[in-house]
Amino acid sequence: MSQTSPKIVIYLKTFCGWSEGVRVVMRKYRLAYEEKDVVKNPAFRWEMEQRSGQPLCPCVEVDGHILVDVSGEEVEKWLIQNEYVCKDEVAEEEPSHTLRDEPPLKVASPAKVRLPAKASKSRFFD
Repeated sequence: MSQTSPKIVIYLKTFCGWSEGVRVVMRKYRLAYEEKDVVKNPAFRWEMEQRSGQPLCPCVEVDGHILVDVSGEEVEKWLIQNEYVCKDEVAEEEPSHTLRDEPPLKVASPAKVRLPAKASKSRFFD
């Protein structure tokens, strides 16, 4: 395992399940990181695209190694394989995959959804 704390920068979105999965892994291993929200600050999105060569997030940079469009599980696996953390270091508080690919809490049933009798035409403005 690494003797010094890694420099971690995470480019993410505020309300994104995949981004939250990455945060869960950071909390699980008590890793310090710099969070850059690409929605709140478009300059961070530009910075992420310049550094990673692509527009998808979350994007995690660990000591200069860039992991693009990753889930919390993938980040955790990479950190373990590269000996930044040890799987047995901490007790698992929350699985990193729990916030990904889950349906919304409430989903309206088709019977309760009312559509207008006649759809209005869409208008586009120049």
